[in-house]
Amino acid sequence: MSGLIISAILIQYLPIPFMRDRTLIASIFYLLSGILGLIPIFIKALVSLQLRVISIELLVSVAIVGALIIGEFSEAGIVAWLFLIGQIIEESTLTKTRSAVKDLIDLSPQTALRVTSPTAHDAEEVAIDAIKSGDYLLVKTGSQVPVDGVIVSGDGNLNEASITGESTARRKSAQDCDAVFAGSFLTDGMIVVRTTQVGDDTVFGRIIEVIEQAEDSKTAVQRFIDRFARYYTPVVILVSFATGVLTSDVRLAITILVLGCPGALVIGIPVSNVAGIGLGAKCGILVKGARMFHELSKVDVMVLDKTGTLTNGIPAVARVRECTIPATSSPYPELDINYVWRLAASLEQESTHPLATAVVTYVQRRMPAISFTQPKHFRVTAGQGVSAICDQHTVVIGNRRLLQAHAITVTPSDKIMADKWMHAGLSVVFIAIDGRPCIMIGIGDTIRRHANAALRQLRRQGIGRLIMLSGDSQTVVNEISSKLDLDEAHGDLLPQDKANFIRTIQGSNQKIAFVGDGINDGPALAVADLGIAMGDGTATTIEISDIVLLNSDITKLPIAYALAKATVINTYENIGIALITILILIIGLFTGFIYMASGMLVHEASILVVVINALRLSHRKLDTRQHRR
Repeated sequence: MSGLIISAILIQYLPIPFMRDRTLIASIFYLLSGILGLIPIFIKALVSLQLRVISIELLVSVAIVGALIIGEFSEAGIVAWLFLIGQIIEESTLTKTRSAVKDLIDLSPQTALRVTSPTAHDAEEVAIDAIKSGDYLLVKTGSQVPVDGVIVSGDGNLNEASITGESTARRKSAQDCDAVFAGSFLTDGMIVVRTTQVGDDTVFGRIIEVIEQAEDSKTAVQRFIDRFARYYTPVVILVSFATGVLTSDVRLAITILVLGCPGALVIGIPVSNVAGIGLGAKCGILVKGARMFHELSKVDVMVLDKTGTLTNGIPAVARVRECTIPATSSPYPELDINYVWRLAASLEQESTHPLATAVVTYVQRRMPAISFTQPKHFRVTAGQGVSAICDQHTVVIGNRRLLQAHAITVTPSDKIMADKWMHAGLSVVFIAIDGRPCIMIGIGDTIRRHANAALRQLRRQGIGRLIMLSGDSQTVVNEISSKLDLDEAHGDLLPQDKANFIRTIQGSNQKIAFVGDGINDGPALAVADLGIAMGDGTATTIEISDIVLLNSDITKLPIAYALAKATVINTYENIGIALITILILIIGLFTGFIYMASGMLVHEASILVVVINALRLSHRKLDTRQHRR
């Protein structure tokens, strides 16, 4: 259809020597485009009428038919083309893929190793559908837990990021009767799990279900243009009909329909949205549809996940306590602090544990030119740490239990400090050389740079409440929230708990935006009025969200809010321009100042004005220093 319109314009206005009757050929092209464009528009109008809704598609259909009747083929083709272009632009940005749910389903384990008892070792591989509540399942290192259940034998570190969003693996054991969730990974150790929930009844299964339900509920949202058309369309049709009856001038009645067709309104709204989307992309903000701008501009409450959103989501060395070691106190004169760090990194690089990775990363930043020493007799003590002989030194790295096992004594002051760090949610690691503690490290998640500045900016812009939700313990949540400008902070929440929390706030007629980054945030992202994903999050989260902050840059959040307000204002400006133009055309038509030709000139000029106004938005610099509403 676009090819027909472009061809018609070229034939009509460009001098083509070998073409004699250019006007006739151009009219044929316009006629074909008008007929082709009328078909899908008319079908939508009929569907709306069946639902007892007078849509703008009905007005456009009548206008196109009227233009064809009076021989204004160019107007029929251009009106149909503009309307369809506007719909294509909006639908392409509003349509969200449902492959996110399929990705979640693909993550679910399809088979499991079933054993007859907690002490049995001969496992049978069976389909997950064959597992029943009460069955015993063997889970080995590197395997995914296939069901919800309770550990009845063994212990190990479990990565539950898909459920709780927390990146640090948790130590769980049969001794503590710890619960495990489907979708989590056993990073080390071996456990036997007694099944309590299978398939759709697991926490992971309920995540998928909540996302599906919330996605379906969002498809019923009506476009602003549809709401407007409920009043505008019947008014124009009635005016046109009344004019035809009172004046017996069919051409005048049809002219009213043609000039009354809101061309500037049809193209003005999508072009504002596209300009806003383009500006967002330049700022590192991906917006998936026009509705997201309107929703974000009306947000009252911003709810944010902790790990990966307000924090970096990666365990890192947060605190260090070093002991000065005089050379005379050790049989090895070269034993200084930097040397201790090098030995520690040499051991930790042999491990894949997240805490070990944090130590190696810290040492490499501290000493970029570090060279590692190959350790000997390397040994991993599950749940405690590592030990080895490195450069003729006995090196022990781990928690207090590991130090006790090696008869290494921790000073009372170190014990007090370690307890304080643990209370603050940090994992405490000791580095001991030749039986003497040298360094104490606190490892945990760290707050994103500029996170607090972004929160304060949102508050200045008018966000009434800022709330943090997390699957981490309340103790850790309290420690993090004490450093951020938040109104509330809640911990110990499973994915469905976050979604339920948001539903509770929505019950008070407040607009909620949720910001998250992990699969576990899926239900909350889908349930919230607006879902915002950090760009370094999972592909699933990015797909089911409405807005994506590229590179997980938290400073883009207040910019996105300012962008939403600017885009909505620009949209309303274009609506105003379109309505004023229509009013001028109708008044001019009845007073005799405007006819079909001059009316169409004003009509096309109004389209140009709204496009220029939208381009003004795409080139503006966003000022996030908004006043409180």
